[in-house]
Amino acid sequence: MASKALIPFLVAMMLVTGVCNTLLTKYQDLQCVRNCHARDPTRREHFEQPVIQTAQMFIGEMGCWLVVASFAVYRRLRFRKGGLWSGEYQPVGAVADTVGELDDDLHRTLSQEAANPAIKPLVPNDDTRRQLKGWSITLLALPACCDIAGTTLMNVGLLFVAASIYQMTRGALVLFVGLFSVIFLRRHLRLYQWLSLVIVVLGVAIVGLAGAIQRDPQALPTVTQLKQGATHGLETVKATAQTPAALQTTIGVLMIAGAQIFTATQFVLEEWILERYSLEPLKVVGWEGVFGFLVTLFGMIVMHLAVGRTEKGRYGYFDAREGWREISHNRAVAVSSVLIMISIGGFNFFGLSVTRTVSATSRSTIDTCRTLFIWIVSLGLGWETFKWLQVAGFALLVYGTFLFNDIVSPPMRRCMGGRREELLPEEPIEHM
Repeated sequence: MASKALIPFLVAMMLVTGVCNTLLTKYQDLQCVRNCHARDPTRREHFEQPVIQTAQMFIGEMGCWLVVASFAVYRRLRFRKGGLWSGEYQPVGAVADTVGELDDDLHRTLSQEAANPAIKPLVPNDDTRRQLKGWSITLLALPACCDIAGTTLMNVGLLFVAASIYQMTRGALVLFVGLFSVIFLRRHLRLYQWLSLVIVVLGVAIVGLAGAIQRDPQALPTVTQLKQGATHGLETVKATAQTPAALQTTIGVLMIAGAQIFTATQFVLEEWILERYSLEPLKVVGWEGVFGFLVTLFGMIVMHLAVGRTEKGRYGYFDAREGWREISHNRAVAVSSVLIMISIGGFNFFGLSVTRTVSATSRSTIDTCRTLFIWIVSLGLGWETFKWLQVAGFALLVYGTFLFNDIVSPPMRRCMGGRREELLPEEPIEHM
């Protein structure tokens, strides 16, 4: 009963940390770091360091080792009892009895841990498989490299779009997970699942279009404005498509959507590894954090020497020295960096706890709520304006995702096909 009562808390914390991560990253992007006192707003320079933000993410993932270490200490202290553990002399018969009692206690404790949702990320995915250890651990560097590419692209894309559009565009992930599962994992999709992927693509396209068409920062549009928008919609699209802001938004949406290719590849690689090896999910995140940070750090040094320190590369994405100066001299950027790392570590822990406890239906609902909360907060902060077209795109995204995950019924029975095949039976590792 206590374990079930813990689930709402874990879900709430997963939502809070997930929402905070996206909003804090966007908040960091909005911080002025140079020419902040210029009267002309266009001359003010904001924090634009997507590579450093990727490094922040991996530092947050490495924080999962603190949880792993704390749990190991807790386990050791719990089992350190009895003469066998204390080092006292005992007769052979007494030792045998003690070992039996310890085995029973260990079995009982492991059963309790397996049932506790907060401890599930610390329990191996399958005890019957070969343990992932030694040099085999380096296999996790492959999904970590995919994470580097995907996260960096998304961080660049977030510079050009609103936080809600960023989160909605990430819904394209289900498209690439579906395609890659068919191509590389030999899974099979039914007709309605292919239809759902088409709906997801259409939803992402509409969300991107909504971001490109900038509205005046006013309240909700009236019915008359909606009719006028429907009448002159094509002219509006043509006019705004020629503006630099619309072009930047389009590039941002394409970068975020394209980044899902790397994220889907990461999921497929993790699935392939965890089908063959046994390892605690939180350790998977921790090792990916270690490998990802080391590769990112190496890449930052190389790109800074090759590009960042040149005249054209100064103040750019690869100017590591300028990025460090902006963090160390701007309190808002420094504090948000720390909070982002904490939120990433928290999201990975709470997300893994929820993923291995609730159903696919609940997970999809939680993801939808996360996007809605980000949208609502962004509107409340004045970071973006309300767009009905964005509502339509988001509705299609949600419907397509729910249809793909069998949460809603297909429109026609003949679309059902045969038995549904699980695409990622190992359960995907939760990532930002």
